[in-house]
Amino acid sequence: MILNIILIIVGVVVVLWGADRMTDGAVGIAERLKVPQIVIGLTIVAMGTSMPEFCVSLVSALKGTADLAVGNVVGSNIFNAMLIVGCAAAVAPMTILPQTVRKDVPFALIASAALWVMCIDNSISRIDAALLFAAFLVFMYVTLKKTPSATPAEASTTSTLAEEGGERREERNQSDALPQKKEKGMWLSVGLVVLGLACLIIGSNIFVDNATALASAFGVSEAVIGLTVVAGGTSMPELATSIVAARKGNSGIAIGNVLGSNVFNILLILGGTGLIAPMTIKGITDVDLILLVVSMVMLWLFSYTKLRIERWEGLVLIVVFVGYMTWLIANAV
Repeated sequence: MILNIILIIVGVVVVLWGADRMTDGAVGIAERLKVPQIVIGLTIVAMGTSMPEFCVSLVSALKGTADLAVGNVVGSNIFNAMLIVGCAAAVAPMTILPQTVRKDVPFALIASAALWVMCIDNSISRIDAALLFAAFLVFMYVTLKKTPSATPAEASTTSTLAEEGGERREERNQSDALPQKKEKGMWLSVGLVVLGLACLIIGSNIFVDNATALASAFGVSEAVIGLTVVAGGTSMPELATSIVAARKGNSGIAIGNVLGSNVFNILLILGGTGLIAPMTIKGITDVDLILLVVSMVMLWLFSYTKLRIERWEGLVLIVVFVGYMTWLIANAV
């Protein structure tokens, strides 16, 4: 048990370090490609931080533990929308782009509601999975079809945060001599993203394996383990990445990471997993699925007001999340 606890701490450290590297790399890519942070968060960062959920859910479904697979996704999305956004907003109020309120949050809300409807018969069939996966392709097409250039303010922010020597780089960029250095800068940014992703995945796996071993020793059900321990473990990349991004002033990456991860978790992970192995669900309750939808409604409402999530709104999300976890654990005992 002592070894498990030590490895859990190691996993946390590796995830936090990887999140820092990944954020720096993603900001660098956004700067050089002149892509808005929200798009980077919705695609590169979201896909990378969703890899632990994908691995856990796919292996769980193939092994016949569908409750763990679905509980992982449902729990992770609740973690994302409530705990992660709450913590990130508590660190620094998050500015939300109008297109995020109009398109990205509603898409994540619709995906959550669709999952709830599909789980009414306690199963996710291949037809259900195919619909989810098709919706994922639509989401990616809409997200990438018309990618606007970064605004001057956003470009200035990413320029400052991607490299400490921003002024020196600005002077170099004004000269014509830099195609090679610019290219090296891009490769460095990509390398940071890859290194960060590797650390996120490795650290999350170390955390999940050892935390699950501890939880199983107490005879907790697969659904509860999926909704709590595994969901918390696989959501650690999103938590670390969003808090680090918010602390550095990159709220576009922070909120885009959460929304993109929620969409990826439902549409890509459950869609892809269900196509490979249809799932029968027993332990996921209506309360879990309803809270999944409610969490996205709260996130949308908070984002809609003044296009900003304030610190007090973040604290409200955290309180609701803690209440849900308390109820879940109390009913599991």
